[in-house]
Amino acid sequence: MHYSFKGKKVLITGAGRGIGKDIATTLFAEGATVYALSVTSENLKKLENECPGINTIQCDLGNWKATEKALENLETLDFLVNNAGIAVQQKLSESTEETFDLMFNVNVKSFINVTKIVTNKMIAAGKKGSIVNVSSVGGLKAGPELMIYNCTKASVEMLTKSMAKQLAPHNIRVNSINPTVVLTDMGIGLWDKVAEDYRKTLPLQQFPKTEHCTNAVLFLLSDLSEMTTGAYLPVDAGDLLN
Repeated sequence: MHYSFKGKKVLITGAGRGIGKDIATTLFAEGATVYALSVTSENLKKLENECPGINTIQCDLGNWKATEKALENLETLDFLVNNAGIAVQQKLSESTEETFDLMFNVNVKSFINVTKIVTNKMIAAGKKGSIVNVSSVGGLKAGPELMIYNCTKASVEMLTKSMAKQLAPHNIRVNSINPTVVLTDMGIGLWDKVAEDYRKTLPLQQFPKTEHCTNAVLFLLSDLSEMTTGAYLPVDAGDLLN
């Protein structure tokens, strides 16, 4: 069996750079109608220049009402990739309410809000679908100075299972991917000083690249995984074995 995304419609959040951009450009090249959402208008303009014909949506996912308004006229989709996320390093002793709210608003609440909007339309249209939540190994194991981030990604794991169970009767599947360190702009900002030492601890001795994450997403979106829902797929070079 081979997958095809030609003529399929998909929304990717956090699509302005990094993993989300790679997913968006790959699906666009595969013939999908792509809606790429980002909070940063400059990144969306670059994406439009690189992929003429891609549909961009500028929106702050941390704002519930603004997100509802931005997506209210979006057509019924086949797929959704909840990829948007932020990470701030903070020790327990330095934790702030502002950091907690910021990360949970983007990393958790937006997943609920966007999925609700997209799947309500799928269900009303009687359309099957597939959703992939971009999580992290940080949702399955603790990381230094990333306590709040880890908590948001652990929440994504339970969201994935809960969504999968609720949406299964409508033939809508929900799964997650769990990358380890990926040296995107955000990854470099978080890990640059210790990246090389951390890489040596990985069983495969290398970090995954954005395309490895994209390949996992495409598999979970496609009918190649039609009997898989509520699962997580590590893209971690064996990190979870440590």
